[in-house]
Amino acid sequence: MTKPNAKPHRFLKPVRSTEDILTDTFGRNHNYLRISLTERCNLRCTYCMPADGIQLSPKEHIMTHEEIYTIAKEFVNMGVTKIRLTGGEPLVRKDASLILEKLASLPVQLTLTTNGVIVDKFIEQFKKCGIKTLNVSLDSLDSKKNKEITRRSYFKKVYENILLLIKEGFIVKVNCVLIKGFNDDEIIDFINLSKDLPIHVRFIEFMPFDGNQWNIDKLVSLQEILSQVHSNYNESQIIKLEDAPNDTTKSYKIKGYQGSFAVISSVTNPFCDGCNRIRLTANGQIKNCLFSTKESDLLTPLRAGKSITSIIQKTIQSKLKIRNGMDTLDKFSQTDIHSNNRSMITIGG
Repeated sequence: MTKPNAKPHRFLKPVRSTEDILTDTFGRNHNYLRISLTERCNLRCTYCMPADGIQLSPKEHIMTHEEIYTIAKEFVNMGVTKIRLTGGEPLVRKDASLILEKLASLPVQLTLTTNGVIVDKFIEQFKKCGIKTLNVSLDSLDSKKNKEITRRSYFKKVYENILLLIKEGFIVKVNCVLIKGFNDDEIIDFINLSKDLPIHVRFIEFMPFDGNQWNIDKLVSLQEILSQVHSNYNESQIIKLEDAPNDTTKSYKIKGYQGSFAVISSVTNPFCDGCNRIRLTANGQIKNCLFSTKESDLLTPLRAGKSITSIIQKTIQSKLKIRNGMDTLDKFSQTDIHSNNRSMITIGG
């Protein structure tokens, strides 16, 4: 029998739940993990990497498929419910199919972002792994302009693969990074793709990363995009769709069209309040924000047999409220800040 007024034993004190580890000081629960499988890509998109390429991490510094699974499982145990695979181009990795199979065994929604060049080789693998939605990057519907921005001639292949994915029953989201004076004259053409195709076009504001020659004059803002929409469609045709709590998009639909379109306004109208994402780079670093210049190494302690739980918790707790502290457009426009970050290709988006 417990004595009156007896002090509780130390092991009876409240224990922080695993789900709380992924909740930051602003109450945002990070249940969405983006894993970069590789820094390599079969395209050379101008907004993603410098013209002269990047210094790749040594092969021994890249996570193995076992390490990717182990870290992912740790995150799932903490409360992650969605995993997106990115790159570089995730499908150029030789063991991509094995990684898909291993991650598909976890109780998560599994998806990926791809440039679409070789997705036709993975159709059955996607189905086997329960993948239902894919994001495919396509920044121009003009083959010459597409070659200019990707520095490769794969437009026809990518477009055909998008149609193949739709035919095979996948939900396809087309990611289009808009750059003023380059492809902002194609906004309506992209939206019209959704007339006869159940496709979901996502216009992404051009974002600054190391080596991509960003400046604010190249930005096509949310308001500029919507201005074109309202100039080309009657008000009664434009339907605002309801966005999910953690959506990065502001979604719309043209009445009678099969598909939809959306805007990801990371620069002019950030969605940080509802952010639920954490990123794991191909060399085993976690970033708590796309724009964060700080990283936390998970791979080294994992290989040393140490727990990575406290590192994850500390990283989540140190997340700032808005875009790594760049809470105004003036701060965001200081390009020297972004040179301390990675190139997009080594982050994974």
